[in-house]
Order: sequence, then structure tokens, then C-alpha cells
Amino acid sequence: MSTAPATPTEASADADPDASPAAASATVIRQPLNDPEVGWVGKLIQRIERKVSRLSTKNNFWHRSIAWIFLPLAYRSGIKFRGQDLSKDGEFECVVPFSRFNKNWYNAMAGAALLANSEVAGGMYIFKRCGSDYTVVCKHLEYKFRRPCVGPAIYRVIPEEDIEPLVATGDEFNITVKMTILQAVVKKDEKERKVGESVATFHVTPKSMFRARKAKQAEKEAVKAARRGSGA
Repeated sequence: MSTAPATPTEASADADPDASPAAASATVIRQPLNDPEVGWVGKLIQRIERKVSRLSTKNNFWHRSIAWIFLPLAYRSGIKFRGQDLSKDGEFECVVPFSRFNKNWYNAMAGAALLANSEVAGGMYIFKRCGSDYTVVCKHLEYKFRRPCVGPAIYRVIPEEDIEPLVATGDEFNITVKMTILQAVVKKDEKERKVGESVATFHVTPKSMFRARKAKQAEKEAVKAARRGSGA
């Protein structure tokens, strides 16, 4: 006798009946997969990867050092985050300097620099909140230009959803953040000017789930190769 498969929301509710209402209402995409077993080399690689991920959000020194290797364009743009305590719901801000690399031909901040750093700023916020055990990928990005930016740009990031209940599900999820982009004050008689707005949607996946999918895909490829070999 067959039964209809439970929806992701029903499955998550049955798995943890004592879960908080916020966690129960979180949008779950699919059930999590088990992290495949690896040898000591694999464990060492995972440990190094986890350590590097934590250092990348610890301070600007490590962020810049790691970006120089893995995100060269973000490194050249000079984007830095301000070290707010996010556990106390403090605002998260990133600053992009008004450097030659970020300017266009008429001596204003290039639109490409403003757009690209929106993804970096939003991703830095999500990664800092979720921790080193998750991968963060941008799915959708919008930017509305208000006026030219002729000084350093400040990105103020505000999430549309509460991240903690989504992380508590242990599954992958989507989250949207809004960013207000301001022209920073350079002189005492100046005021911050709003130069744009940005909305970004990120897909967040536990690294254990990514490794499990990769191992499962490798098993399928091995089975297909074995069948082709036996058929020949």
C-alpha cells in the first residue's frame, strides 16, 4: 500500500514536535542528507576549510588576506566590513573605498563596482551569521541607482527574514537581504547621501549536504560506468 509523500514542511514538523514556532515556520527545501564518511585526509581538509572560513569573517586582515587568494576582484575593490556584534542585532556595514579601481571615466563610482559589491556585502553578512559550515551562493540581485556616488560607498545590510530559525532546521534555505547604499561623509560639512538600493537573494546550503550530494553523484556515475562496462 503506497502513501503520499509528506511535504517538506510536514516532514520537518514531524521530525521535531518540540521545535519553536519560528523554526517550524521556516521554509525547508528538502530533507538533509548525511555527511559521507571520509578518511583522515578528508577530515584534515574539512578542518582546514572550516578554519579558513572562520578566519575570513573574523576581521578585515584575514578577510583581505583570504580574498587575495579566492576573491581577487573583491580584494582589488578594497571592500571592508565594520566589526559590529551581530549577536546583539547591530547593523552590519561594509565600506568600499573611492579608489581608482572603482572609478569610471567621469570620476564617479562605477556602476559595476556598486552592483558587484552589493553581492559581496550581502554574502559577507549571511556567511558571518550562518557560520563556517555553510556555503552561500547569490541567486538573484537587483540594484536601483539613485544618484552618482562621488565618494566612498557604505552598504547597510538588513535581512528580510530571521536567520536563526532557518539555520536551526539544519537544511538548505533561501534568504533575502536589503541593502541601502550611501555616499560616506568625507568633510565635516557633508551629510550621507543615499545613492542606491539593492536586494539580493542567497541560497544557503550546509557543507555536509553538499558533500553528501557529491558522494551520491559519484556513486551514480560509478554504477553507470559499471553497467556500460558489463554491457560491452
